[in-house]
Amino acid sequence: MDISIYFSQIDISSYHFQQSKIEKLGHIIDSYNTDADFPVLNEEIDLAIFGVCEDRGSIDNKGCDTAPYTIRENLYNLTLNNKKPVKIVDLGNVKTGETLSDTYIAIGEIVAFLLQKKIIPIILGGSQDITVGNYRGYENLGQIINMFNVDSRIDLGEIEENNDITSENYLTHIMCGEPNYLFNYTHVAYQTYFIDYKALETLEDLYFDCYRLGVIQDDIECIEPLIRNADMVTVDVSAIRSNYERRILGNDRRSPHGLYGEQLCQLCRYAGMSDKLTSIGFYEINSSVDNGYTSAIVAHAIWYFIDGYLWRKKDFPYVDTENYFKFVVSMNEGDREIIFYKSKKSERWWIEVPCSKDLKEKYKRHYLVPCSYQDYVIASEKNRIPDRWFKAYNKMSL
Repeated sequence: MDISIYFSQIDISSYHFQQSKIEKLGHIIDSYNTDADFPVLNEEIDLAIFGVCEDRGSIDNKGCDTAPYTIRENLYNLTLNNKKPVKIVDLGNVKTGETLSDTYIAIGEIVAFLLQKKIIPIILGGSQDITVGNYRGYENLGQIINMFNVDSRIDLGEIEENNDITSENYLTHIMCGEPNYLFNYTHVAYQTYFIDYKALETLEDLYFDCYRLGVIQDDIECIEPLIRNADMVTVDVSAIRSNYERRILGNDRRSPHGLYGEQLCQLCRYAGMSDKLTSIGFYEINSSVDNGYTSAIVAHAIWYFIDGYLWRKKDFPYVDTENYFKFVVSMNEGDREIIFYKSKKSERWWIEVPCSKDLKEKYKRHYLVPCSYQDYVIASEKNRIPDRWFKAYNKMSL
């Protein structure tokens, strides 16, 4: 399959990295620009960046289609400072389809192609409904996945009679699609005053995970196992606090409260370090109201994702259980056993959820659930089943 037909070249002639005597990311990235051919996509490539200049699905944030240009300008001028080898390509921008649905289809085929090549897509949006295209890449491969979303709102809007997908109802389309390939959904950094309680109830009924902004502010490390459990990450920059004093607004869904840039970077580093994660996307940056500030934050977040990727330990448990310490905790006076694994490489923890033999192949990426040492303490010292075990067990039983 030749995916180059989906892309248009980018112009990097004005990016400042070309005048630098220090090696920048722009020197490392093999880009499909006006002076270069489309990159060769082989087994040596690790990461593939591409932009989606699309805002037709946006609600109240028209103008976010220009964000890929401003993100790149910041990203290309950063210095990696890591001696480990990494092969990064920039495929250019996806040609917008005649209809928005055409764009989703194109993104789905691009993502599926890259996943088969074991290349991780880094998507620069555009509005967040582009997440549908990313999800369809897994759908095209028939792969059951976990999705992790950073957003101040929960976009479970109603599906209209015309069935249009928008930035406010794209999650509804993903969760209600048939056949459905979404095993788990995690939502972090929501702000309660933006949320319909019915949306929270829906996620709770489906045994999905939801964490408000305050939880991250109090203890960002508790989010690491949740990201480690994800196959794809989607980020809406409205989750980042705006700076009203400096007229730095991010987008038209701005809020004076939200994540600090450092916190988003930490989350993206966790994502990069996860052996399970295979795609990430950044959405809703509106250059017309941003003054370049949020584009710079996202560029830094991508830098942290790349840096995290270079520190991957290849210790996802189903690959090789010999590299783990195994802990068996007897619960309820021996009525049940909970099994934990601790990596000898990274000291990270996983918990095993019972899964019947006929479902083990279907859920082979899901019955070993990333957890924390605290989950082990809850089981071993407090004789309680951790919540993440309970939720995964119930989802596999549905």
